[in-house]
Amino acid sequence: MKSPFIALGWRTLWRDVRSGELRLLMVAVTLAVAALSAVGFFADRLQGGLQRDARQLLGGDAVVSSDNPTPPAFLAQAQAQGLQTVTTLTLATMGRAEDAQGGASKLVALKAVVPGYPLRGNLQVSDSADAPGTATREIPAPGEVWVDPSLLEALELKLGDSLLLGDSRLRIRKTIAVEPDRGGGFMNFSPRAMVNQSDMAATGLIQPASRVTYRFAVAGADPAVRRYVQWADAEVKKPDTRGVRIESLESGRPEMRQTLDRANKFLNLVALLSALLSAVAVALAARGFAANHLDDCAMLRVLGQSQRTIALSYAFEFALVGIFASALGLAIGFGVHYLFVLLLAGLVDSSLPAATWWPAALGMGMGMTLLFAFGLPPVLQLASVPPLRVIRRDVGGLKPTSIGVLGLGVLGFAALLLAASSDITLGLIAVGGFAGAVLVFAGLGWVAVKLLRRSVNEATAPRWLVLATRQMSARPAYAVVQVSALAVGLLALILLVLLRTDLIHSWRQATPPDAPNRFVINVMPDQAADFQKNLADAGVKNYDWYPMFRGRLVAINGQPTVPENYTDDRAKRLLDREFNLSNSAERPGHNPLVAGTWTAEEKGAISVEEGIAKTLNLHMGDTLRFDIGGQQSEAKITSLRKVDWGSMRANFFVIYPVSQMGDVPVTYLGAFKAPATKGFDNQLVRQFPNITAVDLGITLGQIQRVLDQVIRAVEFLFGFTLAAGLVVLFAAITATREERAREFAIMRALGAPGSLLRQVQRAELAGVGLLAGFLASIVAMAVGWALTRYVFEFAWNGSLWVPLLGALAGAVLALAAGWWGLRDVLRRPVVDTLRRAAA
Repeated sequence: MKSPFIALGWRTLWRDVRSGELRLLMVAVTLAVAALSAVGFFADRLQGGLQRDARQLLGGDAVVSSDNPTPPAFLAQAQAQGLQTVTTLTLATMGRAEDAQGGASKLVALKAVVPGYPLRGNLQVSDSADAPGTATREIPAPGEVWVDPSLLEALELKLGDSLLLGDSRLRIRKTIAVEPDRGGGFMNFSPRAMVNQSDMAATGLIQPASRVTYRFAVAGADPAVRRYVQWADAEVKKPDTRGVRIESLESGRPEMRQTLDRANKFLNLVALLSALLSAVAVALAARGFAANHLDDCAMLRVLGQSQRTIALSYAFEFALVGIFASALGLAIGFGVHYLFVLLLAGLVDSSLPAATWWPAALGMGMGMTLLFAFGLPPVLQLASVPPLRVIRRDVGGLKPTSIGVLGLGVLGFAALLLAASSDITLGLIAVGGFAGAVLVFAGLGWVAVKLLRRSVNEATAPRWLVLATRQMSARPAYAVVQVSALAVGLLALILLVLLRTDLIHSWRQATPPDAPNRFVINVMPDQAADFQKNLADAGVKNYDWYPMFRGRLVAINGQPTVPENYTDDRAKRLLDREFNLSNSAERPGHNPLVAGTWTAEEKGAISVEEGIAKTLNLHMGDTLRFDIGGQQSEAKITSLRKVDWGSMRANFFVIYPVSQMGDVPVTYLGAFKAPATKGFDNQLVRQFPNITAVDLGITLGQIQRVLDQVIRAVEFLFGFTLAAGLVVLFAAITATREERAREFAIMRALGAPGSLLRQVQRAELAGVGLLAGFLASIVAMAVGWALTRYVFEFAWNGSLWVPLLGALAGAVLALAAGWWGLRDVLRRPVVDTLRRAAA
């Protein structure tokens, strides 16, 4: 036998669906779930793809990288675990064409491989410079070299010609199209030359002072690999293990990682704001739903239905609505995430793996939580008040049951938002900012309504303004609800517009169209003037130009630096090698200060990059001593700079704020946008044969393509939140539709013309919109500043025009939503409205 509340719930559900009572609730829940699940499905698949493709990017399941041949203990442990192994070595050297071929030279990233390389992924090569690559499991035969196509162009060579590497002459047989484990270190920006490891001895390039990187890759079953990595991590931390590290995906491409991390955070923020907006829309729609069901509940109570049956019937109805709306949102989100995959095609080399159940579970949980947390409490009040109060059309104050459901729902909703944010700082700022904003909006809205009546002189003010003022001050609670709801909706919209604009601007500024795509080092001081003139003659402008010298950090505050005193592996590596240092009287414009002051020509001062300061535990006022070519240089930290290492600009850990460094031997570094002139690089190297030129054009092009794709995805999801914001605006305006209708009907019955009432309605809507837009803009600037500073880490460009524009936008949107949602209020017959009010 069917339970009474189920039968009642089914009847009320079908009736409410046919009458459209549930339309706004379903739209709000569907939008929230669609936005969250679209981001969730995409992020889940992207994370799975990155984890899978990380193995290909590493060339194995794990890699031990070292400055010397891999220690025997690591080899033995891999063998004991039954893992496959491959060792490669890389070093920077000069590749040269034979004199008969022009004798040009170019810095190359030489890589020596052995059979079995790579353990993960596939090398793709081609038999011509222009043909697409094909996968191969082969490696260069002894006496052969495979090269990047750009090296052929730079040295004016072709397949079959010889390439001179050290003391060896190797025949160029193939070009490299894809090298899965290339990585993104500075050396790897140079064209690749790949040889068989058996040829390395004949080149004579590996000497005691050579800077060679050995990469020992392992692959095998996951449990064995995990055991090996755990053992290797512990081994690396031992004091007697030097120059050995375990590589990961994050250590490869910082500029790509930063762009994708920012994009992922912004997408999560958009989804969070959609859910927050939908919560407001659900709460407003549920209030209207409860008001429209007062008469029904009154009749049910009079006919003897118990509070428990009524409450359970509404809970059953909302559960079915929540399941349907959430399932619809999941279906829409799942379809939309494929558009993200399409827009971001190319971020991973192969198809993404299937999504897990986590995004679906999160979306379903969010939809149900929205309805039960914000929709059910006002409806439950209908069942828990005496019949007489319902007949009097008074829902009454919140009851313990409703308060309990609301409290648990809000806590669950906040927990789901924090889980969906994937970033605790982002989640806390977004959720906490909106929670605080609601209290601020309600408080300031109440004060504004109280002051409104006093500020209007009824003796001299226009009649429509007097009536509008009386309307708002006569029902301050309604006015505060409308102002708060409108302000929350506008807050999300304004915040997203500001962040989207500044985020995209910061991305574009990091890699603008004229970003440097060439780095040139080792320019001698007596060549500096001629080199700069050469750039000017070629039309190169606005380039970075800095002196550069090397120094080893030997003491901090008079205490010798010992790598063993640091537990951080990066700190040990930094102290094990020399720093690239520079000097400049002017602070680099792309390095903003985060602490201290930059004083030009200040002797005994240095400016330090904030990241290395944290790594080495350095603070303002600390004194550092560097050994620069045998000379001791001691200086105090007077400022800390923020450096974006993915900006493709010339950057340094430490800069002396002076124009001259005395007797310190320096060379010069230049970073510039190369002209499109064919042969420019070769001509530069011929004129200055001692320089090292690094071509970043391919890398920069890849970054900018990824950036364009990310921006398209961000803007696409932006539409979801715009839709959610419009739903909130519509819900806020129409929440008091029946109250407005009754008041206007009474005024029309007393002789007020329709034109006057239209003026009153417009004035009220414009006033609410202006106030809500102004308040929302102020809070949006504060929340936006916090997000840009602590989450996205880029400069905040808030403008004083934002509050004015926000107020105007609020008025326009409120008038538009009022025209659409309240257009039938003034057209409804007076008798019909009064009859409904008396019913």
